[in-house]
Amino acid sequence: MEYIGNDPEMPCKLVIDATRNHYLLIEICWQNSRLIYGTLIHLNIINQKIWIQEDGTEEGVADELVNLGIPHQQIVLAFKTIERRKITDFALY
Repeated sequence: MEYIGNDPEMPCKLVIDATRNHYLLIEICWQNSRLIYGTLIHLNIINQKIWIQEDGTEEGVADELVNLGIPHQQIVLAFKTIERRKITDFALY
């Protein structure tokens, strides 16, 4: 079985809930009679900040957002504990 994100035969699906401000990129397919499912990215918007709930990418979604011009203080690394967030340049909450 290939690592999530590395298999070109495994299609990605975008899931958007604009009402509740949730945005997910998932991989889902059948491989050798086994369901493969994984969330690569889960973002949501809370109090006008982007909360990264899950980041299964190699490069990092937060860095990509910063490269697009979004300030560090508008991004919350929600998948990290508060203690770990304190030692980054990103917002605590």
